[in-house]
Amino acid sequence: MHPFTYAKAADMREALNAGWRGGRYLAGGTTLVDLMRETVERPGVLVDISALPLREVTVTERGGLRIGALVRMAEAAAHPKVRVLYPVISEALELSASAQLRNMATIGGNIMQRTRCTYFRDVTAACNKREPGSGCAALHGYNRSHAILGTSDHCVATHPSDVAVAFAALEATVHVLGPGGERRMAFADFLLRPGSTPNREQALRKGELITAVEIPALPRPLKSGYLKVRDRQSYEFALTSAAVALHIRGGVIREAKVAAGGVGTVPWKLPAVERRLIGERPSDRLWAEAAEHAAEGARPLAHNGFKAELLKRAVERQLRTVGGTK
Repeated sequence: MHPFTYAKAADMREALNAGWRGGRYLAGGTTLVDLMRETVERPGVLVDISALPLREVTVTERGGLRIGALVRMAEAAAHPKVRVLYPVISEALELSASAQLRNMATIGGNIMQRTRCTYFRDVTAACNKREPGSGCAALHGYNRSHAILGTSDHCVATHPSDVAVAFAALEATVHVLGPGGERRMAFADFLLRPGSTPNREQALRKGELITAVEIPALPRPLKSGYLKVRDRQSYEFALTSAAVALHIRGGVIREAKVAAGGVGTVPWKLPAVERRLIGERPSDRLWAEAAEHAAEGARPLAHNGFKAELLKRAVERQLRTVGGTK
């Protein structure tokens, strides 16, 4: 492994100072150590932030939830408020990784993890995300697991997180703290599409640290859930997934939040599906018609064209599961 200096931050100021000097934050779920073993990443300084006070799940003044960045995935999934208010988050977490990893990985680490693209992790392959300007081997290589939405000529890698799909659907906010103070950003703006700079994956500034993810208060009753489609049921990344939250009152859909995973370079919000649902009464026909919009703008590659139809079917199935029919 590449030589590095290890430091454990005792408080927030110490962590931020180390981050500003070029240190990389180390928290469960980032997979940074794995990437160092594979020589994909070679940071000079690792800053262990596990001692920072970012481990609480709290209800906000408006009735939403704030989940600290160092809350373990298993803890968040089992938290009574998460399970009752936003089952889609609990389900996404429980369908992620293995039980052992969920017991160690953190919410902040999970959304900061990097792609599982095999070409990114193979240092002999061309990868603009790992080495800007070197090319993208996945474009003309074996790309069955790669993205069909949000791609560019520079990168077609998917984002691996499941809970990030739920956060995208629910229109969460990311809280960060850095040398310039605190700021918030919409989850939709936090993870960046590759464009011509796939090596820049998050909208974080130098030295900034994620402190929490906040879920807004949404109208009640709110039904929600997460569906993950994968090659095998045990510890596998999604070929596609669907996060759905519906507010149905008086037999009419008043609010609809829908996003997909496994098909986009970032968790992919589906506004066209949402628009088709709002103001309508639940029915099998509505679910099917709305799901037809899920793959709009898709750009399949040589080996992943099946994902467009799989996405539509997954969205339709999860709409039916969450919304039922009357």
